Amino acid sequence: MPLIYLIAGEQSGDILGSRLMQAIRARRADVTFAGVGGAAMQTQGLRSLFEMRELSLMGLVEVLPRLRRIRSLLRQTVADIRTRRPDVLVTIDSPGFTLRVLKATGAQGPRRIHYVAPQVWAWREGRVKHYPGLWDDLLCLLPFEVPFFARHHLPARFVGHPVLESGAEAGDAARFRRRHAIGDQARVVTIMPGSRQSEVSRLLPVLEATLARIDEPLVPVLPLAGPVEDIVRRKTGQWPIPPILISDSAEKFDAFAASAAALTKSGTSTLELAMAGVPMLVTYQVNPISAWVGRRVIKVKYASIVNLVLDRPVVPELLQEHGKPEQLAVELRRLLHDPAAVAAQRAGFAEALALLRPPMGTPSDCAAAAVLEMLG
Repeated sequence: MPLIYLIAGEQSGDILGSRLMQAIRARRADVTFAGVGGAAMQTQGLRSLFEMRELSLMGLVEVLPRLRRIRSLLRQTVADIRTRRPDVLVTIDSPGFTLRVLKATGAQGPRRIHYVAPQVWAWREGRVKHYPGLWDDLLCLLPFEVPFFARHHLPARFVGHPVLESGAEAGDAARFRRRHAIGDQARVVTIMPGSRQSEVSRLLPVLEATLARIDEPLVPVLPLAGPVEDIVRRKTGQWPIPPILISDSAEKFDAFAASAAALTKSGTSTLELAMAGVPMLVTYQVNPISAWVGRRVIKVKYASIVNLVLDRPVVPELLQEHGKPEQLAVELRRLLHDPAAVAAQRAGFAEALALLRPPMGTPSDCAAAAVLEMLG
């Protein structure tokens, strides 16, 4: 039976991988899977080579202490690929790890697809010169990525953004309020600090202090990401207003529907909130050394995908030293009390999401078609 080897390194990639596996199996029931993934991919039958959370790191200072272990995992992964000899290798995002796997497997290995383009259009464009020969196809989530890679003579195709099939827009606000006994007048605020330990460790204290500066009753809701569930439960246990912690996707989308606003890190979470029409603030914190390096190499004007796709600041971004609790609280109050600001965001959301639709079917359908085309 054909074997497809998949590698995901963080929660968003795990969800992408699980949907891709499901879409592939719907077309080719005889395909088998192996590789590295999290809980979502494992529900589709993947037996992960090691725990995916070992790869869920971000930032120079955060990665350095784990460098020896990451190198060991890289050697283990490449050895497993050579032993299993899959028909197609699909690496999903996490370029710091996955692109090294692609390089190590070489042109004599399986056909190779990388899913989620490396963000070299955002910073360190010079890295593109190292990419020729790394993949046979590149599956892009953002429409402007294909012409970027075409300028560098690299194969790429736009498959649409998977947030469009997340179901984030289908939540039930009344059901969420009933389940948690929340009155109709209480304001729900969704908190999304990320899925990496380094992210939540830095953002949670800032977000707690932000909520404390709002002089009206709020009901904070915090969707849990698997790799950081334990640390989030521990760090929010002492909050003056204990947040409602939820781990089910359907309930997360119900919380979105009930939310008056959201505080979120940059990333895919901004698109989920946009799908649900939740006005938001984007913030992010990394180690000061990582931030110093980032400012010297990052070329794009925005951190959130909504702003990037539209090339204008629809969503407020308060990053690093600009994301202090007092500043975030000012912007949060504006979203809670300014209907015009909310309407402007929602109009921008609709415009951005229209640009992320795939040429046919769902994003997973398009990605599965690309993988099976290579398998065939």
